[in-house]
Amino acid sequence: MSKTQVSPQLLFAMDSEIDTFIFERRAAEQGYCFVAGVDEVGRGPLAGPVVAASVILPIDCDFSRFDDSKKLSAKVREELCLELQENGALTGIGIVTEAEIDRINILQASLLAMKKSLEALPSEIDFLLVDGKQQVPIAIPQKTLIKGDSRSASIAAASIIAKVHRDRLMADYHQKYPNYNFQKNKGYPTAEHRKALAKFGPCPIHRRSFRGVKEFFQESP
Repeated sequence: MSKTQVSPQLLFAMDSEIDTFIFERRAAEQGYCFVAGVDEVGRGPLAGPVVAASVILPIDCDFSRFDDSKKLSAKVREELCLELQENGALTGIGIVTEAEIDRINILQASLLAMKKSLEALPSEIDFLLVDGKQQVPIAIPQKTLIKGDSRSASIAAASIIAKVHRDRLMADYHQKYPNYNFQKNKGYPTAEHRKALAKFGPCPIHRRSFRGVKEFFQESP
């Protein structure tokens, strides 16, 4: 089916807050065959990478269980990851390290992680649904959705995959740097994490450009 020449803005002018598969369905009706949702996790932590995931859901999947990963328990997220694998969803992961975050800033690192996740998909894509306000720097038609992980099942699935993957990475880092309890706080600036920073100073995976960490690297007058 040839794609109708309609801008993403007009194509989705009337969206729904209830049907979380409406964006994917409308794209399919316009002839797009491979519609991916993309999201990232890890903008706010003081340590560790930012991780993005891209997901292409089967058109006939049960999308009702997928929701913003922050609203789900760790156990449910793990279950949904397994369900996505069993249902034949196509997924890709993109990771940008803390060193790269410090070099290019967290916004650009998040967009780069999204791009990497799309490039890691085992299929070509012809339309993107992106969480947030910024488009991914890739030459593919796309629609941005504020709070997209609550409005699009594909974005929600991507947020779940990204969250589970990053949590596993931070659990691994906990074994290497146990003083900071990354297994629990995942690198976020909790009171416990800040106390550990004050006592032990930053470790190699702390983001040197972030407030709360960069002060340790500033020269004294």
